[in-house]
Amino acid sequence: MPVRSKDNFLVFGAPRIEQAEIDEVVDSMKSGWLGTGPKVARFEKDFSSYLGSGHAAACNSCTAALHLSLVALGLKPGDEVITTPLTFCASVNAIIHAGCTPVLADINPRTMNIDPDCIREKITSRTRAILPVHFAGRSCDMDPIMALAEEFDLKVVEDCAHAIETTYKGQHAGTFGDFGCFSFYVTKNVCTGEGGMVMARTEEDIQNVKVLGLHGMSADAWKRFSDDGYKHYEVIHAGFKYNMMDIQAAIGIHQLKRVEENFIRRCEIWDMYQEAFKPLTVGQPAPEEPNTRHARHLYTLMLDPVPCGIDRDEFIMRMTRQNIGTGVHYLAVPEHPYYREHYGWKLEDTPHAVALGRQTVSLPLSAKLTDNDVADVIEAVKLCLED
Repeated sequence: MPVRSKDNFLVFGAPRIEQAEIDEVVDSMKSGWLGTGPKVARFEKDFSSYLGSGHAAACNSCTAALHLSLVALGLKPGDEVITTPLTFCASVNAIIHAGCTPVLADINPRTMNIDPDCIREKITSRTRAILPVHFAGRSCDMDPIMALAEEFDLKVVEDCAHAIETTYKGQHAGTFGDFGCFSFYVTKNVCTGEGGMVMARTEEDIQNVKVLGLHGMSADAWKRFSDDGYKHYEVIHAGFKYNMMDIQAAIGIHQLKRVEENFIRRCEIWDMYQEAFKPLTVGQPAPEEPNTRHARHLYTLMLDPVPCGIDRDEFIMRMTRQNIGTGVHYLAVPEHPYYREHYGWKLEDTPHAVALGRQTVSLPLSAKLTDNDVADVIEAVKLCLED
């Protein structure tokens, strides 16, 4: 295989940061308000407006958002929460840290999302909630999931780490369940470096999340130290330190303003990839379902070693030699030794997730990419698949 040389390594998931974000961060630094304050409140309001419904609470990660949501539901030790095996470990870890038992329901191999029929098979008398993950920006099939929740009186916490722009039948992901949890990690479609957001249906629920997310105190820092004067607080829960800082929100405010502009650019890149890879032996993302909007967060190829001639890990090494960064989203959860040892999960219990988790590789899809960058990625993929 010929090895091409780029002057600079093309980083997977590098965000598009512009002067507006930089200026806003500098403004926060000059103001002296670095922690949770007015810019966090503004970011929460703007994000809620973008989704068109719900109440928002910013926090320091999507993992924190998931944990807070599950704690706010009042679940008890031994309660079961059903989720997908094709997800980042945070989805499962949040369930564990909330004191609950994670249960895995296999995916639909076409959509790579949790299969509602598999959810039904996993419901027991101990099931209390469902945690669907909108993988890569594709919406889960929310009608049957919400129907199961109603039938069995279950709560729903949506993991929307990939799904800021995602819609299902005209409604934004994250606004179906009791809570929706979003990520602003550096590789996400709206980034704050680290950060997350909880969306709730009711003001009461979001206020509970905010209290839990800042030590269980009855008043947050902004209210305690605002121009209205010092406010005494009371600790009413054994809470957590999960709040977002104004410095993070300063980035997010302007990232959110360009969310649709960046989405259009990622769609352009997506279409270039789809067209370029049609003749190849790799698997490509399935078309989006009718009346949905795919957020185009991850562009994943599936490398079955039989038709491709190489496996996924060899492909990644070859792409690295071409100076192109890639990602793996994800090894199936039962592949990791901790979960096998503690929960007895077997690979054969979730065969679709295991198979795809061993084949999938994500290509750069940032709005920051130029057409030349995209051409480099396409050329590298083709070179890496040569004998």
